[in-house]
Amino acid sequence: MRKDMRIVFETFLEKLSVSVDEGDFRGALADVASGLDLFTFAYFSLPPWSNGKPMLISNYPALWTARYLENRYQNVDPVISRASYGESTFRWGFDLKSFDLSAPQLRFFEEAAQFGIRCGVTIPIIDGRGNFEAMTFAADKPDPAYFRVADRYEQGLPFFASCFHTFVRCRLSGDRRVGGVLLTPREYECLQWAARGKSAQDTGGILKISRYTAEFHLANVRKKLGVTTTRQAITRLAASGFSLPDKSA
Repeated sequence: MRKDMRIVFETFLEKLSVSVDEGDFRGALADVASGLDLFTFAYFSLPPWSNGKPMLISNYPALWTARYLENRYQNVDPVISRASYGESTFRWGFDLKSFDLSAPQLRFFEEAAQFGIRCGVTIPIIDGRGNFEAMTFAADKPDPAYFRVADRYEQGLPFFASCFHTFVRCRLSGDRRVGGVLLTPREYECLQWAARGKSAQDTGGILKISRYTAEFHLANVRKKLGVTTTRQAITRLAASGFSLPDKSA
């Protein structure tokens, strides 16, 4: 990873660690897009069940994102269709002729272009839980300079996408069940930091809350899980699929 990209990535991780709502995550990704000169972005997550509600975090025009979700454009979007196969990072674009487009797909691209979304680079995200996710950086025209920038960062972009998805899934998707018990976002992240060996004081500093507030959330976790110690709660967290740090490292 290039030095300048590493700095952007480290700052990105710091912001993700304290993000608790969609606005926080959008801001963290906006800083990445700006720092890498890619600017326009969208993170799209689709649950495995047919009636599941998609999640879209982006700085695309609000009118377009509302129209996209209302009309369920993911069913016709050729970028989403290609990304669903889990291939590596790829370019796309109406002007690049990167797809054999059906009539509905052609109309979709033409409509997206009206909102300044004409081409871009998409990173499929391998989830392993049956979900589908992708991150896209888009441009309003197939400018060679834009794609030179995208090519420069191509190897690092999947790391940004995977980290973003991991934090979003834990904080926003409702996937905060430990042993079948649903925790609040703050309870879950306090338990996560405890699992990483952080004290309540450390966790408070990381999350910008007091030590007493961190302890309060951990006490709620223990009560909900029916355990007496935080270590027992961490064991339950590990059993739910959360990877604990390697103590030998």
